[in-house]
Amino acid sequence: MSFYIDIEKKLESFNLKVKFEQEGNVLGFLGESGCGKSMTLKCIAGIETPTNGKIILNNRILFDSEKKINLSVQERKIGFLFQNYALFPHMTVRENIEIGLFNLEKSKVKDISNKYIKQFKLEGLENRYPHQLSGGQSQRVALARVLATEPQILLLDEPFSALDYHLRSDMEIELVNILNEYNGEVIFVTHDIKEAYRVCDDIVVYDKGISKDKKSIEELFKNPNSIVEAKMTGCKNILKIEKTKGNNFYAKDLSFLINTNKILNDNTNYIGIRQEHINLKKDIKGLFEIKNIVKNPFGYTIFIKNKENRECKFIQVDLYKDSIEFNINDSLNLDINEDKIMYLK
Repeated sequence: MSFYIDIEKKLESFNLKVKFEQEGNVLGFLGESGCGKSMTLKCIAGIETPTNGKIILNNRILFDSEKKINLSVQERKIGFLFQNYALFPHMTVRENIEIGLFNLEKSKVKDISNKYIKQFKLEGLENRYPHQLSGGQSQRVALARVLATEPQILLLDEPFSALDYHLRSDMEIELVNILNEYNGEVIFVTHDIKEAYRVCDDIVVYDKGISKDKKSIEELFKNPNSIVEAKMTGCKNILKIEKTKGNNFYAKDLSFLINTNKILNDNTNYIGIRQEHINLKKDIKGLFEIKNIVKNPFGYTIFIKNKENRECKFIQVDLYKDSIEFNINDSLNLDINEDKIMYLK
């Protein structure tokens, strides 16, 4: 199984530019709302047409602007799970599952729907209508309908966004188990990095319609090389820097000199520091002071600012503790783990 896409599509707010190749693993699209993730899925599915480019699935051309090839939705063998599941309200659970099997014999259709009704624990719900189902039940029906047609690629557009918080964990586990047994390509769209980390093997980050280079989920967290990648992985401290003598640099947003042994290239003009990679040291003569302390379920987030420069940014530090030894207005110094600094374009 393999998938290749290299397309552009002109939109009102930006030009969508997407290019990557994928084989086998679950690929995540990660980015803010409105950055082009869902539009990419629609182009893959044939619902939207790119301005130019090509889309190839398992050596089969779905779209090629130069060769004038543009297969219909039905010809593409693609399973698309929409955010709202898009179940037909006038059809029962069984009818929704069987809707894409119109070209098969009735006995075969019944066998397939029975298979997925059992697999997705929908026994007893076969004759119910979508308005009679819970959110979790609706999602299982939608997944069963998608898989019943044996698609070569699954497009999952934020599949948990319509679920209550307490249902998401169970449904995520169910989905991961299903994907482990599925042999085709999978593209999973989300704006939740924690969700992406649990579900996906590889990630493509979107920045205002442009897809960044594909990375493994581990590599993305360890070595984001752009501001948007660092932000999407949860980094709150993005700081503009200026190079000084040697390999040191000055963090303008903190009015703070940082010593490093790393040689910076000309494209590095920002750094990222994760909240958990900063240690705080109380010092009455310290350069920084605590401006706010916010309690979280598993610890505290501390907001710190340079005492001598009111124009500086806040920096955030996370402490995962039951109790806290710091107070608002405490003076302190920062001990930044040099090995954990991310150097960004």
